[in-house]
Amino acid sequence: MLAPILIGLAVLVILFLIVVAIRPSEFRITRTTRIAAPPSAVFAQVNDFHRWTAWSPWEKLDPELKRTYSGPNSGTGTIYACAGNKQVGEDRMTLTETCPQDLTRIQLEFIKPFAATSLAEFTFRLEGQQTVVTWSMSSRHNFISKAFCMFMNMDKMVGGDFEKGLTPLKSVVETGPLH
Repeated sequence: MLAPILIGLAVLVILFLIVVAIRPSEFRITRTTRIAAPPSAVFAQVNDFHRWTAWSPWEKLDPELKRTYSGPNSGTGTIYACAGNKQVGEDRMTLTETCPQDLTRIQLEFIKPFAATSLAEFTFRLEGQQTVVTWSMSSRHNFISKAFCMFMNMDKMVGGDFEKGLTPLKSVVETGPLH
């Protein structure tokens, strides 16, 4: 009686490992909003990490968040690092490419609670009197993170945070000094 149970469990484990192995290694999470302002106004908020405290969804999760800035005040080469509670963790962001009014690329290095590297992008496209802002993150999953994502929906988890950030970004830009 024990042998068939053990064989059944082994088959289930092997099937699970196969399913995890064939899952896609790459992922991309994207959220978009429209902001009633020129691309330059939105770009200015994203291109300067000092301004993220007004709209970033992670800034409000830990009142004791420790932040450090290095490199130039804004633009390519700017570095922001933070360490916070369990909700925030520890990470480092480096602006790797900025094209005024069009694009901002950021290398994300997650340190705690898990190590990972991702690429975040903000794109800005003028449509009529509004700027279409797209915030995306892409990376590759290793085997462990592919297994983890079988039970946790990264798009809902991170995408929800992007939505929580785009809403105050919209508010900050639309009520800023240009309006």
